[in-house]
Amino acid sequence: MERIALHTVLKEGKEATYDRVHARIPDDLDPALRAAGVHTWEIWRDGRHLFHLVECEDYQAMREALREHPANVAWQARMAELLEVADDYSGGDTGLAQVWQLPPRGHH
Repeated sequence: MERIALHTVLKEGKEATYDRVHARIPDDLDPALRAAGVHTWEIWRDGRHLFHLVECEDYQAMREALREHPANVAWQARMAELLEVADDYSGGDTGLAQVWQLPPRGHH
């Protein structure tokens, strides 16, 4: 299981539209994400900045599986209207580098 953090930025003035669009994702996108190995995908927004936490079996395999999937292609086209930088799921994105985490109790 991998836990990946992502950061994306909305275009100016697209905050309310983004929130509205994400109130309910398309019916065909949920099973596509799950079939690609996604267990959870959470998004927080601070102004135009979006912070994603994705838990999946294999992040690179997930991106490969979704690259040409019709549900994701349509979703990414919609997101491209809202995001500063569109994601076509090509390349080797690895998410944000982890800097620190609170260690388990009893460890320093």
